[in-house]
Amino acid sequence: MDHSIALVTGANKGLGKEMARQFAEAGLTVYVGSRDAARGQAAAEEIGGDARPLVLDVTDAASVAAAARQIGTLDILVNNAGVSDDPDTPDQEDADTFRRVYETNVFGVVAVTNAFLPALRRSRHPRIVNVSSGTGSLTWATGPEFPHSGAHAAYRSSKAALNALTVFYAHALAGDGVKVNALAPGLRRTELNATAAASGGDPAEAAAGAVRLALLPDDAPSGGFFSWDGTPVPW
Repeated sequence: MDHSIALVTGANKGLGKEMARQFAEAGLTVYVGSRDAARGQAAAEEIGGDARPLVLDVTDAASVAAAARQIGTLDILVNNAGVSDDPDTPDQEDADTFRRVYETNVFGVVAVTNAFLPALRRSRHPRIVNVSSGTGSLTWATGPEFPHSGAHAAYRSSKAALNALTVFYAHALAGDGVKVNALAPGLRRTELNATAAASGGDPAEAAAGAVRLALLPDDAPSGGFFSWDGTPVPW
């Protein structure tokens, strides 16, 4: 892990900040991605170690390009930045809500991943972790794990799309040695939405799952979907 470099998007608070903290604690250089420069600086100072602020708005092409120019080599990319929606069913949500959620949770992941691929390809052990959600599992959505209400349609469908992207990127980048996996962090006490904010889930526990996927050995799987505790999640 010595001298490895990680980037976590959406890392000035919540789950992303805890991921960045654990990377820094493990001795990595970690870029704390944040849309707001002041908040990113404050988070990096609070995290300590070799945490460095990086202004990065995943929905802004110019911001993504500018951030990518600042990092020559990257070992780990954690696509953590994400937004939620109201607990509405698809018949209650308009198309603009879907566009807003997908802009960050899907299109933002494509923009950031593609922009940082040159830096990742310079690494000897490149890793990409996409922070998904168990609510994006179609198997669980059609089974007994969740109520069949259709709520949070924009968010949950965006995570299902992210899961598909994880598989496609894993296939496309296998020849470069890049391992790409998705994480289901579980319900955590964050500002993602009202349900998350009211929960008792410890962000540190989920962040440890992301760090585990980011530090996988070369013979580990790619193109998988894993829970925070390392167990596989069905698609």
